[in-house]
Amino acid sequence: MDPEEQVIVDTAKAFAQKRLAPNALDWDATKHFPVDVLREAAGLGMGAIYCDEEHGGSGLRRLDGVRIFEQLALGDPVIAAYLSIHNMCTWMVDTYGTEAQRAHWMPKLAGMDTVASYCLTEPGAGSDAASLTTRATKTDGGYVLNGVKQFISGAGASDLYVVMARTGVDGPKGISTFLVEKGTPGLSFGPPEAKMGWHAQPTAQVIFDDVEVGDDALLGAVEGKGFSIAMTGLNGGRINIAACSLGGAQAAFDLASAYVGQREAFGKKLIDEPTVRFTLADMATGLHTARLMLWDAAQALDADAPDKVELCAMAKRYVTDTCFTVADQALQLHGGYGYLTEYKVEKILRDLRVNRILEGTNEIMRVVQGRVIADRVKQ
Repeated sequence: MDPEEQVIVDTAKAFAQKRLAPNALDWDATKHFPVDVLREAAGLGMGAIYCDEEHGGSGLRRLDGVRIFEQLALGDPVIAAYLSIHNMCTWMVDTYGTEAQRAHWMPKLAGMDTVASYCLTEPGAGSDAASLTTRATKTDGGYVLNGVKQFISGAGASDLYVVMARTGVDGPKGISTFLVEKGTPGLSFGPPEAKMGWHAQPTAQVIFDDVEVGDDALLGAVEGKGFSIAMTGLNGGRINIAACSLGGAQAAFDLASAYVGQREAFGKKLIDEPTVRFTLADMATGLHTARLMLWDAAQALDADAPDKVELCAMAKRYVTDTCFTVADQALQLHGGYGYLTEYKVEKILRDLRVNRILEGTNEIMRVVQGRVIADRVKQ
């Protein structure tokens, strides 16, 4: 990294050490969503990392973004992950919005005065996103939305919902994207889901019951582009969530290394046991290869490379799988203490597990990659 890149990384790391790490266990225990801390991060330019500077974005690269999210996740993977989702929504508005939409929403999103959630998944449409049934019916001057979104991070707490809804025929070409504000009549939320991890951010259904929005709520003022917007946004979302796994796993590795360095058994430090060293070596190798793969995918996205979709899917799958294994090994090295909350590793393990599911399950990542490989073979 050059000096400017290092400053970006160091700023994120310092913020994570000061504002996230000391509070992570408490937020997890109390299920507290620290919007005030998110806005502090936005004050450092982390609310619209890779968006245009014209309306308040930081104008950075995807590569800078994954480095930032890794450092934030060293402090708390959950808050880092939510910030990554907000950035995905912000990028969608900046990239696909009309000039009026960008001018209205981007300053608010960049400063996180407005916090955003991404609404694609439905109770009956998870991995098969093109089959979603939430519908937006055209009216004079606007649309009426009806349907339910499932597993929405920030539901009820966020101020703006980026919603994929059907305006036309079945399949991907009939989907459009809408910007729906909290407080709009007919918009409501299910009860908070009880989850294995991610306790510091709310997850719930987002329910649309005759929700009326104006024409200006249609992102880009064009129908039928919603599925493309959603999938393009997920390329970045996938490497961002992978970066959150990487930061969490690095934190787990650091905790395990420190623990075996001071813990004694059978008259010697655990670090002096060859099998422990071998485990640490495997963990360090996994983290290094994951980081290289992640940076490679981010650079491909920055360059709009032809293989960017494949590389983002590959990185998402490999990094989240590998980093979950590293976190599990870190817990194992702690022995029984690893199962205790105060040692922090069990929280990391719980929080990283869902990353192998969201932004496209790792099985779907194999489908994406396999399809690209098959197309190359057939050429």
